Amino acid sequence: MQFDASLNVQQAAQAALLKNARRIVVKVGSSLVTNDGRGLDEEAIGQWSQQLAALVKEGRELIMVSSGAVAEGMKRLGWTVRPKEINELQAAAAVGQMGLVQMYETKLRECGVGSAQVLLTHADLADRERYLNARSTLLTLLQLGVVPVINENDTVVNDEIKFGDNDTLGALVANLVEADALVILTDQKGLYTADPRRDPAAEFVHVARAGDPQLETMAGGAGSGIGKGGMITKILAAKRAAGSGASTVIAWGREPQVLLRLCDGEAIGTCLLAQTPKNQARKRWMADHLQLRGSVSVDAGAVDKILSEGKSLLPIGMTAVEGDFSRGDVIAVRDASGLEIARGLANYASSEARLICRRASSDFERLLGYVAEPEMIHRDNLVLARS
Repeated sequence: MQFDASLNVQQAAQAALLKNARRIVVKVGSSLVTNDGRGLDEEAIGQWSQQLAALVKEGRELIMVSSGAVAEGMKRLGWTVRPKEINELQAAAAVGQMGLVQMYETKLRECGVGSAQVLLTHADLADRERYLNARSTLLTLLQLGVVPVINENDTVVNDEIKFGDNDTLGALVANLVEADALVILTDQKGLYTADPRRDPAAEFVHVARAGDPQLETMAGGAGSGIGKGGMITKILAAKRAAGSGASTVIAWGREPQVLLRLCDGEAIGTCLLAQTPKNQARKRWMADHLQLRGSVSVDAGAVDKILSEGKSLLPIGMTAVEGDFSRGDVIAVRDASGLEIARGLANYASSEARLICRRASSDFERLLGYVAEPEMIHRDNLVLARS
């Protein structure tokens, strides 16, 4: 099984990936956070917090997706064996979450950086309204220089709490905030072509293409030796993150100053490269969207600002609203003749859009009772239909 494992290629790929990355999602595994299940590892969390804070002070945006709540809860409850009943797992998560978040808050605050707890479920990311609300909250926190600490809301999920699920959550968060990169910190150095504990001929994978079918074949699925260690979930997470243009690095969490060294361009761990740049991935998806839920017509001034100046679409430039769409739906933007000039993600539902059509943002709260965004479609979520 062949991968491009050239050290020079690896160094170039990682240097370009993380040295220039502005928004990074970091996922850390339970075995690292809790020192192999023996309660929270204060020293390790302190070291990661120092690195997160240093990167935030450089002007980067960092999100931490952290496991460890169930293991910490078990310690606090005096349980030595991981329970199998869902209600007991949820109870352990509820107890442990208190200590986990308190530890991050304390360590980040000591470094002069604020933190915030965000609990998510897959349902939050599947529902359009909740997805956009979560996105807006996270982006606001990042703009404020705060580090969101994210975990799955294990106390309310219906499915069994599975080890490694936060790898998927990390990828979903990377998609949610359109991160430049996902860093998965684990208890292994990275990916190998086989389980190095069983196969002495196993080779380390320095760099590969995220989504390469060979990677999944190599891991052998959840029933293999490597799969049981959670490596298959990391490969699949990298594949998912690549869908929005985010590349992934899988590295050993105990590597000294691992985040700072990665962001300084050092080649550490395995780099799984996304094949489509972040902006192109999002805009290609919108351009290829076939099920438009509706459209808005705009005046000549709005057409000029969108096409010539690359501006967002403001409701004051809208002349009509057609269709029945929800916030987050892809809608068309049409000129006075009905020609589609662009399409993008609506910040307001059609019923709301009709109320704020031709209105300034200062009128939104009076008309709607709230203000979601000043734009109907932000320029980052707008793709032109013609040059």
